[in-house]
Amino acid sequence: QVQLVESGGGLVQAGGSLRLSCVVSGTIFSINPMGWYRQAPGKQRELVADITSGGNTHYADSVKGRFTISRDNAKNTVYLQMNILKPEDTAVYYCNVPYGGSPKRGYWGQGTQVTVSS
Repeated sequence: QVQLVESGGGLVQAGGSLRLSCVVSGTIFSINPMGWYRQAPGKQRELVADITSGGNTHYADSVKGRFTISRDNAKNTVYLQMNILKPEDTAVYYCNVPYGGSPKRGYWGQGTQVTVSS
């Protein structure tokens, strides 16, 4: 069974940084693309960043230049380094392993809360 466990969220002031981690088990991590998503209160879940098995990355326009996604295949872990955080980054952050190429049909962690105060 595929399991994802996120950590690293918390409360930070605007302009600060956080690093999220997601440890994956139950699948061959190195061959899977991975994604970070977030969901703010009253809003739909949105893609923040994703990374292919080969390390190619893609970012939402709202986080380009501030967030960095990376992976460590030896540790079955994907990271999201978040810098210059803004209040609008406040959300629950989830990592995802797509299934059959579909994130929606894939596997999700329990989420980690990120709160940015102004």
